[in-house]
Amino acid sequence: MNRIRPATPADVPLILDFIRELAEYEKAVEQAVATATNLHEDLFGPKPACESLIGEIDGSPLGFALFFHNYSTWIGRKGVYLEDLYVRPAARGKGLGELLLRSVAQIAIDRGCKRMEWNVLDWNTPALDFYQKLGAMPLSEWTIHRVSGNALTTLAQG
Repeated sequence: MNRIRPATPADVPLILDFIRELAEYEKAVEQAVATATNLHEDLFGPKPACESLIGEIDGSPLGFALFFHNYSTWIGRKGVYLEDLYVRPAARGKGLGELLLRSVAQIAIDRGCKRMEWNVLDWNTPALDFYQKLGAMPLSEWTIHRVSGNALTTLAQG
């Protein structure tokens, strides 16, 4: 039986494992530098930056979703940004990913959010097909920009 539950502080090591597995799948394991301390603070500290759900099949945790609020100035309402959705390979095709996605969507609706967004790597055809099957539309007219590391420091310092 599939079940979704909110993550607890005891799940931090599990979430970290999921993050590393996802990074390996996305061929970017060297970029996954999150620590248990960071995750615990950002998920369960005094000012949480994000939230997580754990997906279970028959009581075994086999997937997770991590998300946070963003804001649309055009709509004038908050939204949900889905940072990660991951299901272990052995559990794929059993409805857990869809249940996780639907659960985050329900949280968004319950909180008055007007949209939910996420990124998908352009080569990840299984994920692209999965999301489109559930009604997600790719936004091909937008290009993501990122500043990090030394470039972020340089930008901040002028």
